[in-house]
Amino acid sequence: MADECFGHPRLAAIHDRLDPDRSDLDAYVRMAEEFGARRVLDIGCGTGVFALLLAGRGIDVVGADPAEASIAVAEGKPGGERVRWIRGDAAALPPLRVDLVTMTANVAQAIVDPESWDMTLRRAHRSLRPGGRLVFETRNPARRAWEEWNREDSYRVTEIPGVGPVESWVEVTDVNRPLVTFRWTYVFAADGQALTSESTLRFRERDEVESDLFAQGFVVDDVREAPDRPGRQFVFLARRPEAG
Repeated sequence: MADECFGHPRLAAIHDRLDPDRSDLDAYVRMAEEFGARRVLDIGCGTGVFALLLAGRGIDVVGADPAEASIAVAEGKPGGERVRWIRGDAAALPPLRVDLVTMTANVAQAIVDPESWDMTLRRAHRSLRPGGRLVFETRNPARRAWEEWNREDSYRVTEIPGVGPVESWVEVTDVNRPLVTFRWTYVFAADGQALTSESTLRFRERDEVESDLFAQGFVVDDVREAPDRPGRQFVFLARRPEAG
């Protein structure tokens, strides 16, 4: 199931305004260019920001996400007709042969169930052409990012055209390594409605991720740092072997 911040229509509609800085996607755009990708599958595409960036560069993109409300937002954006949108997780994917599969931001960590994670990697492998690549990021558990997720550091008020001021903040509700659960709260000044969205992320160690990739037939070509978050993220570059 999708978290409320992506699945609730009122929250999905303002998601991009609450998180306007997507410079984290620049590295993914560069990697798509580096690999010469002409066909891309974006798993967990959300409101379609990355999928539309690629489509605007003439790349054939499939965006998949289980959040109906987020897909509806993506479809309604300028250029939304250029992308093939799929409502569902990796299990809903049709047969594909793409050059690159991506999972940006929190997507990989949000797949907390080991069986669902294995299924996602398996379907990504199946969707790639031989020699195609899978790229995704996950936080380095040693940096304990969740210790910075609190109301004092995250509270802000965002003025959204047509909506008005929206207060938002995050608080951690449970740490049971490797799982961390946290709750975002959103308050709409226009009518006082308060909505919450609870999320859980799985903090996997680097060797655990590599083992999972090997088990699903991938070769790990590289593990990079996120350029905008050095030392905080592992960025995995895996490949489906030519004979695989």
